[in-house]
Amino acid sequence: MRTRTAVVAALTAALVLTTAAPAPAATGRPSRAAELIGRQALAANDGWAAAGTGTTGGSAAAPDRVHVVRTRAELVAVLGGDNATNAADATGKIVYVAGTVDGFEGPDGTPLDCADLADPEYSLPAYLAAYDPQTWGRVNPSGPLEAARVRSVANQTRQTQINVGSNTTIIGLRGARLTGLTLMIDRVDNVIVRNIEFADARDCFPAWSPTDGDTGNWNSQYDQISVRRSEHVWIDHNTFTDGDNPDSAQPVYFGRPWQVHDGSLDVTHTASLVTVSWNRFTGRDKVMLIGSSNTVGPDVGRLNVTVRHNLFDGTLQRLPRVRFGQVDVHENHYRLGGPGFAYALGVGVQSALYAENNFFTLTGDTGPADLLYDWGGTALTERGSWVRQGDRLPRPVSLLAAYNAAHDPDLGGDAGWTPTLRAARPLPAPLVPLAVDAFAGAGRLPL
Repeated sequence: MRTRTAVVAALTAALVLTTAAPAPAATGRPSRAAELIGRQALAANDGWAAAGTGTTGGSAAAPDRVHVVRTRAELVAVLGGDNATNAADATGKIVYVAGTVDGFEGPDGTPLDCADLADPEYSLPAYLAAYDPQTWGRVNPSGPLEAARVRSVANQTRQTQINVGSNTTIIGLRGARLTGLTLMIDRVDNVIVRNIEFADARDCFPAWSPTDGDTGNWNSQYDQISVRRSEHVWIDHNTFTDGDNPDSAQPVYFGRPWQVHDGSLDVTHTASLVTVSWNRFTGRDKVMLIGSSNTVGPDVGRLNVTVRHNLFDGTLQRLPRVRFGQVDVHENHYRLGGPGFAYALGVGVQSALYAENNFFTLTGDTGPADLLYDWGGTALTERGSWVRQGDRLPRPVSLLAAYNAAHDPDLGGDAGWTPTLRAARPLPAPLVPLAVDAFAGAGRLPL
């Protein structure tokens, strides 16, 4: 059993290693440390992505499939050469990202903006005039302007959605940043993404959904990482933000915020066997959706995800929100509360959430009863939670008991399974902030 002294010593040693790591060589080639980390596979038993054949990414890549990229064009080229077909390139590859790669960058390096991607027949002022609920009513947009918006979305998808093939590792060198793009991991197997800051995967052409909620909503399309119909995916030591384009800076149309951001990391459409570890999610609204529909069908028996040692800092909802899957959420630090906060753990249809040894630092009037939300589920297993509320001392709290005392109907306390894929015994919850705050996010690996 690990003692507190041993844990602190191990964390301190790891921090020294991380901060003392050399920067990439002046030649632009990865350092020796980066070469070794680029070939790392997910450890045995480390969450759902370790099931079966495990997750090795591009660890066996031949030397001619190991590249450093600095532009969107270079990223597309080393992932297979043609973004439309790169998902089919299953040859082992390691891609090191250096500096900032911008999805809004043309093939020749010219910066693009939303106007460059808009269909000639699309105009936001014309769209707002045509579909104003006061005149159009509460029915979905249709007609030439909506068709032009859809064509504009297709233009943006070709530009900013970067398709990733099987047997791939994408890893950031120090300071690596992917902005204005989506990494699409769809219909593939065995992918690793590590040590990258993801910023502002903005949607230029949000859809107006007049029947979404009581007053309608704008909905965006692009996640920062989207995992669909894929298996054996490891997402580790990344940072997810809205960059310099936060939701709070967006205008209001039809009385609703212009929503240009979707999820940070969504796992949907029958994807499964995913481990999400040591990431930092900062100031984002929608963070992690596991399962995209309440329809009972292909997702049953899928959507199995491990979420461990992540920092959710000032995030508002979906931490994660779960449908159908067996999802193991352990040893995460949540710093939550304030305007706009909705909930942390979403218990959805046929979900089997197992939450253990998570630590919640709460501000404002947010309390333990606010951390769960029932999206049509019936039960979760929750144990070992600790809460620090305002200036009070941290204390163990049953989130489930607090939720059930404040809401009807009650949620049951047995998700129906016990996780077995864990590489180590869980840290006691009071030690979780010490470990997670120090080591979660991009820039903590010795690259």
